Amino acid sequence: MSEIDKDSPVTVRFAPSPTGHIHIGNARTALFNWLYAQKKGGAFVLRFDDTDATRSTVEFAEAIEEDLRWLGIDPDSIAWQSRRFDAYDAAAERLKSAGLLYPCYESGEELERRRKLRLARRLPPVYGREALRLTARDKAEFEAQGRRPHWRFRLPNYAEDPFETRRTEIHWDDLVRGPQTVDLASMSDPVLIREDGTYLYTLPSVVDDIEMAVTHIIRGDDHVTNTGAQIALFHALESEAPDFGHHNLLTTSTGEGLSKRSNALSIGSLRSDGYEPMSINSLAVLIGTSQSVSAMPAMGALLEVFRPDMASKSAAKFDPAELTGLNRSLVHQLTFEQVRARLADMGIAGGRAEAFWMAVRNNIDFVKDAARWWRVVEVEPEDEAKLDPEDREFVREAFALLPPDPWDGDTWANWTGAVKAATGRKGRALFMPLRIALTGVRSGPELADLLPLIGRARTMARQP
Repeated sequence: MSEIDKDSPVTVRFAPSPTGHIHIGNARTALFNWLYAQKKGGAFVLRFDDTDATRSTVEFAEAIEEDLRWLGIDPDSIAWQSRRFDAYDAAAERLKSAGLLYPCYESGEELERRRKLRLARRLPPVYGREALRLTARDKAEFEAQGRRPHWRFRLPNYAEDPFETRRTEIHWDDLVRGPQTVDLASMSDPVLIREDGTYLYTLPSVVDDIEMAVTHIIRGDDHVTNTGAQIALFHALESEAPDFGHHNLLTTSTGEGLSKRSNALSIGSLRSDGYEPMSINSLAVLIGTSQSVSAMPAMGALLEVFRPDMASKSAAKFDPAELTGLNRSLVHQLTFEQVRARLADMGIAGGRAEAFWMAVRNNIDFVKDAARWWRVVEVEPEDEAKLDPEDREFVREAFALLPPDPWDGDTWANWTGAVKAATGRKGRALFMPLRIALTGVRSGPELADLLPLIGRARTMARQP
């Protein structure tokens, strides 16, 4: 994988934790970044946030990369945060030396008790920086008790006395939401390092964004408030912050958030279910935006309509039925050449394969559904619909009127014309019994197209 081009006009990053499979909501973030980079002639970095060694796995990372490439997202570079601890340690030491990263020894119970006291006094439930009052002796006593500190970043939300905070606004022009403001005085100093010495997301992310020359960060709008603290951290590390954009999140149809751990709507499961990548891309990008949701045939078409600011400010509800509809539209447009290899994998090959695909594609939701109709053509009808006694007798009469070989696209019309003249049946009363006898189902591809594929010998074998 090539090195990151630090002279690129735009560099974005997608930074998943390899603790599970990415879902369509994660794909939305990846696609927003990918499309933005493509539109600007920039670079896309896949950066694995794998600092949590207990939950992160190489297998999940490989699956994420495979899913992205299947969707059509090819990273320009790949980075692993677990291989960059020296950089994070160096940044942490810089902040400690500047007095901006300070040790705290409170337990979770102590912090909760203080939060409730502040609420009772009608004060904002933020951390009161009590740890800044600790003496060297206090810290030594805590250490002797076996306590280990977590480390907080001191936000620049005061003039001289850190215990007298004042309104301190951080502003940015969000790529999606427009002008945004966060008051640092409304926030607790964020914890950057846990008691066990491991890093939370914020510090490694900012350090990497600086060193990888990330110019634009596009992510879910659940990070809007965090952005104020992160911009302050960029400045504390003597760096300009990138431009930010926060798109709305996808939820289930009932309003629940999507989770990597539950494997709900994961890209891998949708792929296994037979969805086309562009059906996923189309819905993931266009849902909850000013654009109508329609099936885009290729990434280039999606790129033409994409703008970061087209996302609305309210959450977008994901309905799998809508995804199936998009997939159906795409499948109906697929040429034989586009599906030749997949059909061959299902045993659909030979001189009739193209005519077969053109006959069935408008009646299936997924390419894999073609296997069902190939069996109907090659082997036997389905067992879904049955003929009643009166129709059985009619079908026997009809089969006696089957024309001789060779059969072609006119055979169905010629046959049914002869049957109508001989029996007086017409419309549904004529066509439905023949469809059931030939295919075993009440609906499907045009029989004018299927009949030559089934052929006279297999048709005669289906005589009731």
